[in-house]
Amino acid sequence: MTNKEKLSHRFCVAPMLDWTDSHCRYFHRLLSKNALLYTEMVTTGALIHGNSQRFLQFNSEEQPIALQLGGSNPTDLATCARIAEEFGYNEVNLNVGCPSDRVQNGRFGACLMAEPQLVGDCVAAMQAVVKIPITVKSRIGIDEHDSYEELTYFVETVAKAGCETFIIHARKAWLKGLSPKENREIPPLRYDVVFELKKNFPELEIIINGGITTLAQSAELLDSIDGVMVGREAYQNPYLLAGVDSFLFDDNTSALSREEILFELLTYIQIQLKNGVRLNSMTRHILGLFHGEYGARLWRRYLSENACKTTADERVILQAFELTYKINE
Repeated sequence: MTNKEKLSHRFCVAPMLDWTDSHCRYFHRLLSKNALLYTEMVTTGALIHGNSQRFLQFNSEEQPIALQLGGSNPTDLATCARIAEEFGYNEVNLNVGCPSDRVQNGRFGACLMAEPQLVGDCVAAMQAVVKIPITVKSRIGIDEHDSYEELTYFVETVAKAGCETFIIHARKAWLKGLSPKENREIPPLRYDVVFELKKNFPELEIIINGGITTLAQSAELLDSIDGVMVGREAYQNPYLLAGVDSFLFDDNTSALSREEILFELLTYIQIQLKNGVRLNSMTRHILGLFHGEYGARLWRRYLSENACKTTADERVILQAFELTYKINE
């Protein structure tokens, strides 16, 4: 896929800090060829003043892939968007949804919902220098700024700046008093607000995020919305993704079994080990591969206890699989 092709947001895997790194995305791509994958959030400062190669490198197999940026300076965001396009990313997404203190202190993330004109300026600056889509991921509101009128003003303002795709976490965020984890669980889900937003902005692509755990639920939501974004469930129960292509994209290619996925992944792991990557930095992403299967706990425990050893290699995975497979015979 080239970075100029129209992206499908019908099913997306959310950007998750410390989770959706390149090893995770390679694994997820083995499970689904149609899901749109997102990086962890990367700040503009990290790219401009740090090692951009380290933050942005990915395997071509991961495409289609979007880079999520954190920042609020239009010039800096434009610079980073241009770099992302040069690296081959298919989309740049601006984070206007993360409620953590660190993000707020940097004046980006969810606190930007209070500054729709600034978000519009950021989008316009990025759109001016790249051909790939610029999208925005936000909440339905923050703190006391949670009226539907404020949300529609935000979307309208940012859309006028050139954003055509909005990913909406269907919860408000409390910037003070709740941790990021609590902000993913305590504010009630308001799917109805996102549905209403789609009705009021039919020309925009509206993607819903928050509390989605099954493909059946995803399909039901797609009756009212353009796309779904799944977060923690896709990470903790990754084999969910194996059904995405057939269930949501009418792709009748047979899904690979857990065993087939594992052996496809082994080649990648062997290459990474030769490049000096520690085994546990890769196996942490596959701990949930046997989620819901008999022997899943043994699989997780064996990998957790042995993949961290300095001499660990792919044999640890094979041994863990042998133990799990025998249980499931």
